[in-house]
Amino acid sequence: MLSEMDHSIGTLTAVTLIEIAPAAFEAMMSARPQVTRALWWESLVNAGTQREWILNLGGRDALERLAHLFCELFHRLRGIGQTQDASYDMPLTQSDLAEVTGLTPVHVNRTLQTLRQRGLLTLKGRRLTILNRPGLERLALFNPNYLHLERVGARQDA
Repeated sequence: MLSEMDHSIGTLTAVTLIEIAPAAFEAMMSARPQVTRALWWESLVNAGTQREWILNLGGRDALERLAHLFCELFHRLRGIGQTQDASYDMPLTQSDLAEVTGLTPVHVNRTLQTLRQRGLLTLKGRRLTILNRPGLERLALFNPNYLHLERVGARQDA
């Protein structure tokens, strides 16, 4: 749709990337309207997530920001089968968490200590375990409705 990207994309873990030529992509969208619907759905969810993160950065304190991030990651990863009970892989370093949440690495470290002390989570190695999900979600003011995860799966199969 755009002649030039205005951003770049990077990954923290291994991914599979498939490049689709624009003409083939347009043909696929014409032949399969469910692909077009899936892309519209993705755009709307992306806009909802963007609104939530504007609120996160401008209206939440450090505890709420980190708690919110951990809740969002849990719900997203659970939606694709990448959680085990209340735990998931956490490849982000404290510096990464600082960058994502608009905090300093020192503030992230202190905030993680507070979350641990409150018995809400543990972070050992590269594995995060949520010990008290209702408590963490309350602290984060987290409502997963903006992720629209109920649409993932068979009803949105493109």
